[in-house]
Amino acid sequence: MNTSPSPSVAPAASAGLGVLRTLLGRPIPAVMGVLNVTPDSFSDGGQFITPDLALARARAMIADGVDIIDIGAESTRPYKGAQPVTAADELGRLKPVLAGVAALGVPVSIDSMKAEVVAFALDQGAAIANDVWGLQRDAGMAPLIAARNVPVIVMHNRDSVDPAIDIVQDMIAFFQRSLDIAAKAGIARDMIVLDPGIGFGKTPEQSMTALARLDELGTFGLPILVGASRKRFIASVSPSEPQERLAGSIAAHLLAAQRGAKIIRTHDVAETLQALRVAAAIESKQ
Repeated sequence: MNTSPSPSVAPAASAGLGVLRTLLGRPIPAVMGVLNVTPDSFSDGGQFITPDLALARARAMIADGVDIIDIGAESTRPYKGAQPVTAADELGRLKPVLAGVAALGVPVSIDSMKAEVVAFALDQGAAIANDVWGLQRDAGMAPLIAARNVPVIVMHNRDSVDPAIDIVQDMIAFFQRSLDIAAKAGIARDMIVLDPGIGFGKTPEQSMTALARLDELGTFGLPILVGASRKRFIASVSPSEPQERLAGSIAAHLLAAQRGAKIIRTHDVAETLQALRVAAAIESKQ
């Protein structure tokens, strides 16, 4: 368990107020671009670890039309081999780049399961918390989010894969626990986004099932984020390396949008945005 920071309200955190409603009010799903300042992320580890490279990547995504930049400093890749890091490690990677990325003017989300790291990021201008353990790993996370009054992405996760379970029912039960934690902490319900956690604690078949049955999460009445970008389930259908999965990623994201996803998390901003726009344009002619 991490030592939790004081959840006192910081002025910089006010940037998160109203961000979510603005993003969800757009005619097509908002596009969240991935910025990993890590040496070991499954698709782009080490590519943007220096401040100059990270800022250049952020500017390129903005030029491509990104709506949110999701910055992470610990690999949480859903396959074996990710190395856990301390809060100090994460902060050391974030400090040279986060304020500069936030200053570019596009909303920034902080991808971390540690309340200490999220608190720092919010102080530096991040507007959204993205917790890959859905408020269930660090007991300090929910009180922090409530005090700062910022949007939070609650992702489904599992410590181990179980091919025998109904993965959608498992997701529903997980999200109910997360929402109970959020309610007890005082997090406003309209500040919560649900993420099915494609690839995390799931077989490739379960990841596809989660996407196929995405609309079942509509029972919560909350916006859904889907991040299927370059995930391994694509290779289970069409053998490929992460950098070779653009077409499969777009196929998954278009189907997710059809099933109600309001935010799409991707490594490939321009291509994903083009696909979403074209699909929306075609559907508007019906």
